[in-house]
Amino acid sequence: MEKLLIRGGSQLSGKITCSGAKNAALPMIASTILSDEKVTLRNLPYLQDITTMFELLGSMGSDIILDENMNFTISSKDLKDTEARYELVKTMRASILVLGPLVAKYGKAKIALPGGCAIGSRPVNYHLDSLEKMGAKIKLKNGYIEASSKRLKGAEIKFDGITVTGTENIMMAAALAEGKTTLTNVAKEPEIIDLANMLNSMGAKIDGAGSDRIKIEGVDNLTGTNFEIPADRIEAGTYLAAAAVTKGDITIEGINPNRLMKVIDKLKDAGAEIEYQNNAISICMNKDVPNPVDITTAPFPEFPTDMQAQFSVINAISNGTANIYETVFENRFMHILELNRMGCDISVNGNHAIIKGVKSLSGAEVMATDLRASASLILAGLCAKGETIVDRIYHIDRGYERIEEKLNYLGANIVRLPS
Repeated sequence: MEKLLIRGGSQLSGKITCSGAKNAALPMIASTILSDEKVTLRNLPYLQDITTMFELLGSMGSDIILDENMNFTISSKDLKDTEARYELVKTMRASILVLGPLVAKYGKAKIALPGGCAIGSRPVNYHLDSLEKMGAKIKLKNGYIEASSKRLKGAEIKFDGITVTGTENIMMAAALAEGKTTLTNVAKEPEIIDLANMLNSMGAKIDGAGSDRIKIEGVDNLTGTNFEIPADRIEAGTYLAAAAVTKGDITIEGINPNRLMKVIDKLKDAGAEIEYQNNAISICMNKDVPNPVDITTAPFPEFPTDMQAQFSVINAISNGTANIYETVFENRFMHILELNRMGCDISVNGNHAIIKGVKSLSGAEVMATDLRASASLILAGLCAKGETIVDRIYHIDRGYERIEEKLNYLGANIVRLPS
């Protein structure tokens, strides 16, 4: 199992370009099932989850071609199989995103209950209940979801809780359903808007993405399209946090700052100087010790849960005490034990972490437990004294494209150790 060896103490500086967003790319790849024509996706990040999703579509019969410009063209006409097998989906919860498109287009699907990061309950019942309201028959059998429908019918659907993948899945299913579908209490994340824009470019009729209510008028078929994956706001936020903990001065290009305003505001509260324009964000951390920053995670447009672990590190080396409240996932403080091994002073009570700033961190051998936890351990290693070894980095490879290369380009000292 590969590891990262981090020699701390380097001050980050320079410019990097943000990669395409994994959380936008995965539902877009799934949505290609809905079309009989070729769909080309540009700016896809090279990540394990992307590879897994392509393997999944390939196993069902999709034809996937990579051109010389690193663009992927997917043709999913006449799939031979509508089953997503456990061996392919056990590491990636986003595999559930093929459920809606398969039932809408082919009238049936058999999907293994998905795996992924162990960060708490992310129930699939929102997906299943909604599909049943649209006329699908659902069975849970031997660890698989079996769904069938002659043709889905439009429906009034109110989600019991905010769900990003649930909103995406049902939005895709409704695109080919008969009649009108209205979704309320939906997720508002930018990735929802991105998926709606792509589907509309394929001939769908979707209105209201990014608001509390999404209206979809079903159509008989969708065409092909050529669509670019937007930049990854969480990747950008992670590198901004890396600059904050290393007293760095960096610019991230290719990112829309409007998608990161809560993160930017909290970085300013920590003492960072930040400038931004239409497609770039610059941060300069002149302050020797960050200010403590209280955080409460919540769905977009509030502070993202995917940046909570990174801000734990900023607060860990701050000049005071900070409180972090995690309201999205109930088991997302697993990185705290590993950070404390590096000298942090963090206590947890339920969904509340109390972080007392310390003067310095010490390098140690630590183990990643999920994707964003991996990022926090790398950030801690960057600002710690001595060497840090981060184990189980397959988590980081699921969501960050060439993270050690980008950080080394900015002046870090990170080596990937082979298995």
